[in-house]
Amino acid sequence: MMKYNIRGDKLEVTDAINNYVESKLDRLNKYFKEDDILANVLLRVRGNSQIIEVTIPTDKFILRSEEEDKDLYAAIDLVTDKLERQIRKNKTRLNKQNFDNKFKELNFDFEIEETEDSSENEVIVKRKKLEMKPMDEEEAILEMNLLGHEFFVYKDMHTNNINVLYRRKDGNYGLIETK
Repeated sequence: MMKYNIRGDKLEVTDAINNYVESKLDRLNKYFKEDDILANVLLRVRGNSQIIEVTIPTDKFILRSEEEDKDLYAAIDLVTDKLERQIRKNKTRLNKQNFDNKFKELNFDFEIEETEDSSENEVIVKRKKLEMKPMDEEEAILEMNLLGHEFFVYKDMHTNNINVLYRRKDGNYGLIETK
């Protein structure tokens, strides 16, 4: 059975909200064999929107999803559906990888109705080779905006490391730095 860490940011987490989140996320228990899985849930408010962010870290991967809606309960439903789709969509890939038979967090003894959206149809359709000229963050932001992309990979001129710059849902930027 999954354990929960539910907290609110500018939002009081009532017993009703807490129970609703737990009852919805309990649907995911059938996918996990382990009992010590912890779901971190953050509920927040931005303007008129209610936002729920769920992160479920395991030893081999992290499940994460975020949804926003004017109704908190609708956002909870949406995020649960999205997490379940992520698990189902990646079932085949996770089974193929096998992780040296150490992959025991997910229970794959369930039936999936195949749809047109199956991961079997997903293939790499384009490859690009990048010339990595060193640049700073400002130049990377400019390049990304000029290209109209949601992310940009570049070599940092100060550290010589490869970094990934990306646009967040809130319109700001995020940066993934490698070591």
